[in-house]
Amino acid sequence: HVQLVESGGGSVQAGGSLKLSCLVSGSIYYDNCMGWFRQAPGKEREAVAAHYTGTATTYVADSVKGRFTISRDNAKNTLYLQMNSLNAGDTAMYYCAARPWYNSVVSGCLDAGSVAFDYWGQGTQVTVS
Repeated sequence: HVQLVESGGGSVQAGGSLKLSCLVSGSIYYDNCMGWFRQAPGKEREAVAAHYTGTATTYVADSVKGRFTISRDNAKNTLYLQMNSLNAGDTAMYYCAARPWYNSVVSGCLDAGSVAFDYWGQGTQVTVS
């Protein structure tokens, strides 16, 4: 039974930082893409970043490039999202998700959107004021 559990969200002032964690338990695909998504009230779910296990390749969306960093600690079965220089536009519920993926072009794992991801966490709220 696979579970993804996010943590690290909270309220922060503009310009501040947060680091989100996503702990993975259970057997997940040998090669996979794990992504961070966010959804603000009244808006569609947006892909923020992705990580491919096969080559440890990462992708970050243009909207957060230079401010957000995705990483993964395989020994801890944990995916991270370091978020710096936060602004009000980053306020959203943040979710981690996983899907099988076998291509080093990690951005491709987001092309089909969130529907392609099989496993989801419950989300962690980030509020920037």
